[in-house]
Amino acid sequence: MKKIHVNTSTPYDVLIERGSLKRSGELISAVSKARKAVIITDDIVGRLYADTLCDSLEKSGISHSVFTFPNGEHSKNLSTLSDIFDFLCDENITRSDLLIALGGGVVGDITGFAAASYLRGIDFVQIPTTLLAQVDSSVGGKTAVDIKGGKNLVGAFKQPVLVICDSDTLDTLSPEILSDGMAECIKYGMIRDRKLFDLIASHDLGNIRDVIDDMVYTCIDIKRDVVENDEFDRGERMILNFGHTLGHAIEGWHNYTDYTHGMGVSAGMCMISRRLAPADVTAMLEKCVKAYSLPTDTEAPMNELLPFCTKDKKRDAANISYIICKEIGKADIVKVTTAQFAELMEG
Repeated sequence: MKKIHVNTSTPYDVLIERGSLKRSGELISAVSKARKAVIITDDIVGRLYADTLCDSLEKSGISHSVFTFPNGEHSKNLSTLSDIFDFLCDENITRSDLLIALGGGVVGDITGFAAASYLRGIDFVQIPTTLLAQVDSSVGGKTAVDIKGGKNLVGAFKQPVLVICDSDTLDTLSPEILSDGMAECIKYGMIRDRKLFDLIASHDLGNIRDVIDDMVYTCIDIKRDVVENDEFDRGERMILNFGHTLGHAIEGWHNYTDYTHGMGVSAGMCMISRRLAPADVTAMLEKCVKAYSLPTDTEAPMNELLPFCTKDKKRDAANISYIICKEIGKADIVKVTTAQFAELMEG
């Protein structure tokens, strides 16, 4: 088992081990005194892994119930959150109990927000089952839901008490979902680690599983370093948003339906790089994302994307921050006015 310790305001470990889902009850009992838990999952992941998790919890003496909602970004909203709250109330969940997020980024985000707000805060555990969730959304404590105004605009910082990454769960991912997660992995290489980028660029969607365990560890290790330096996203942590300003706008333009988060981030990284990064850096980035069947652009007109950008979390009064990589492995945070940003993007 590999372990990464995250030293934030609530310190916790990220455990990376094949087959760890079957031991999750034992692993959770080692960090929590909770004897009652609610598993929150979606209808796809639940069918695959809920029984395994339930069996493990039962063996460790943790009683449990399961709340399931429809898979997809469209479920990450206030309506689903309200349903979760009602379920927790019906199950008589107290502050000494526990929530467990079993699934991808949507499940982790909404479960974390429920944990942050129900009874003004109860503990939760992340068990991410997608590549994107393992390397990105399960670590760092950002939780949120989407509203009509934009993606992740309502949420809270809430660190989990444990993250369990079972690499075996990645074996059941479709090529499309695996590709979705690779966008975030490429991002980590672009912003912080040239060796990681080169490793990813030397593989493709057909053979990246050969090195996926090491890649996941490296990505989480990078995020751990950034989050420890800037837990509440006031400075360095902004580099994790490379590709996200335009990416979230693209997702919003598509009404969070036919365009995944990874697709948006991939297109966003390439689009801003074509405008502001050296041509050779952009060329290497575009070649890499294409190897993972990810887009380099969008059909959405820029003048229709910009209104989404101005509602993004990275806006500060009349300013907006964007991230640019002028060389692979290094990211810069640039703050401009929203008018200047629009001029740069439309130029």
